Amino acid sequence: MHGPAPHMTSAIRYRRDIDGLRALAILPVLLFHAHVPGFSGGYVGVDIFFVISGYLITGIIARDVDEGRFSLARFYERRFRRIMPALSLMILTVLAAAAWLYLPGDLECVPKSALAATLFASNLWFFTDTGYFSGGADVKPLLHTWSLAVEEQYYIGFPILLMLLARFVPRRRTMVAAGIAALSLALAILMQRDTSGFTFYLLPTRAWELFAGALLALGAVPALRPHWLRELVAWVGLAAISLAVALYDRTTIFPGVTALAPVLGAAALIHAAPGTSAGRLLSRGPLVGIGLISYSLYLWHWPLIVFTEYATDLPLSGGTRIMVISAAFLAGTLSWRFVERPFRDAHRVPARTIFRFTGAAMVLLCLLSLALMAMGGWSSRFGPQVLAQMAGQTDFAPSRKQCHDTYVRGAQPCTLGAAVPPDAMLWGDSHGVELAYALSLKARAANRSLVERTTSSCPPVLDYEAKDPRCAAANRAAFDSIRATPALKHIYLAAFWANGDFDDPAFVTKLDRTIAAIRALGREVVLIGPVPPQPFDVPRHLAHLERVDRLSAAQGVNRAWVETRTEHLRAMFARWQAKGVRLIDPIAALCSSGNCIIERDGQPLYFDSHHLSVAGARLVLEQP
Repeated sequence: MHGPAPHMTSAIRYRRDIDGLRALAILPVLLFHAHVPGFSGGYVGVDIFFVISGYLITGIIARDVDEGRFSLARFYERRFRRIMPALSLMILTVLAAAAWLYLPGDLECVPKSALAATLFASNLWFFTDTGYFSGGADVKPLLHTWSLAVEEQYYIGFPILLMLLARFVPRRRTMVAAGIAALSLALAILMQRDTSGFTFYLLPTRAWELFAGALLALGAVPALRPHWLRELVAWVGLAAISLAVALYDRTTIFPGVTALAPVLGAAALIHAAPGTSAGRLLSRGPLVGIGLISYSLYLWHWPLIVFTEYATDLPLSGGTRIMVISAAFLAGTLSWRFVERPFRDAHRVPARTIFRFTGAAMVLLCLLSLALMAMGGWSSRFGPQVLAQMAGQTDFAPSRKQCHDTYVRGAQPCTLGAAVPPDAMLWGDSHGVELAYALSLKARAANRSLVERTTSSCPPVLDYEAKDPRCAAANRAAFDSIRATPALKHIYLAAFWANGDFDDPAFVTKLDRTIAAIRALGREVVLIGPVPPQPFDVPRHLAHLERVDRLSAAQGVNRAWVETRTEHLRAMFARWQAKGVRLIDPIAALCSSGNCIIERDGQPLYFDSHHLSVAGARLVLEQP
């Protein structure tokens, strides 16, 4: 075994400021998930955790490797002590709570995610299952375990890499680590606009964050001697993290270039904080205390938020928010005191015991997860009326999978209706899918057909500048198809006009130009107006009401709120109608009284919070 590599740091001693930095990581995550104003970028706390983990664990591994006493068995013993007891208890509790609380359609995914979390593969599962900010994340109580999976996957190969480097090229260890980090960062930046979830969830684009801490532990960054320089670097790091937490939000392209601020900020604090005023701030008792319980607090806060919002059908706010945050701190403290600490004591729990416990816990959780998976949604827990409401979640167009996002997939657009050449097109985003299907039912009865061109998050507006660059190309292709096909006489436009983003006067002007461009081709334009969004998943909300025999109390948002939310768009309706544009107004169909309806004849009119179900689309299109 070779001796220590150049620039290797000495054994990493306990640092109170790093526990304070852990608090700086967990608090923004908690407050972001609890919808506390001012913490819209709180999700960057996970990136801070990655840097801390890379620094501390690399220091331990590298020291043991250099001293010739590194053992993979001992390393994984420490990881199991740290991770498995609290994680196992949390997963077990989540399975029990979901089996008691969740409706059938929502329960089905929980044991699958529990199985993935137990096997440290939940990032892979959620990559295939959902986006971090997409609909559905709010009912996934184990979504937060994706970051644990990233870490454990990293620590499968990283110790072996350090052992091989120490054996064969000890003086190139830092250079190799820096090279891998650079490649990972480059990939993250190259793929930062990826919408599949790969960049967010998977190790190749996250490894550089762990390597940022690892490089500090390997001595890649020279020590800062002047006190003023350490003060400056530490406070700049603190500012970088604070600005990311305050200024980033759900629309920020992340990770990628934007992840540099929290990652380098955390690295700056780890490197420069000792002996500075920033270090003393992080070393204060309350922050250190939160840092000590940060792992358990991270484990418990998200399930508590998810289950509370599920039970109430409302996002956290007011007193409920305070209660849930307090409960998260209580659960985190109890978990740290009575689960984490005892298992981390090698005198109380010997190595053989921790391995046995880990094996037994993993087997038990896997068997429970598989058993629940075999039961499907366990629908026998509920009556047929409740199940009928939940069935609304699947009342979407049977053509949705085949016909939506065809441009993105490089497929040909679908023609729906009778087996005759189409004389109409529905052009829009995902809100148009069920409307296109409902139109096709009417078209088939009249021996007509229509083309569906729908692309997720892409309203039918030429020159619309979206986060996804495919929108402009998809919209241009749709317009070119209209121009090249004179037989398409009727063009329906549909989108999520009421999402809050599209009521900008500049956007409305672009829509106006798009309508004018279509009319200039001699085609009729039929504008399908805003669908009122609801503050809850409609089928789930109706099922909850049915469960307590209160379905008659079901009602949606107030009509005036929807009209205010779409004020600039609606101001153009009369002008467009005067020019011959036909208007189909979902607000008129759904909100004839003060509040909008969300069900009719026992059928949900939405399949989530804002997409019309087939039943809802058919009701809207009943208008003359």
